[in-house]
Amino acid sequence: MRYTAAIDSEPKLAALVDAAQDEPVFIERGLQEVAVLVSAREYNRLSSAANLNFQEFCDSVSDKAAAQGLNESKLDDLLNNA
Repeated sequence: MRYTAAIDSEPKLAALVDAAQDEPVFIERGLQEVAVLVSAREYNRLSSAANLNFQEFCDSVSDKAAAQGLNESKLDDLLNNA
């Protein structure tokens, strides 16, 4: 992985964007990682995976709730009486 200081990022942004096509580029402020520059391709891959994982989680919760007798009417009652 490649690292750079935040103060150095602006003058060499084009080179950092080029480097991010191959690997993540970590931006540091002091000794702390504060940002990561990734390619659009990698961002889209990560976003798609996160969305799929979230949908699978929601489906699992829904299935478990239905198995325990929760339906839309009962959910409406719970939300309206909260």
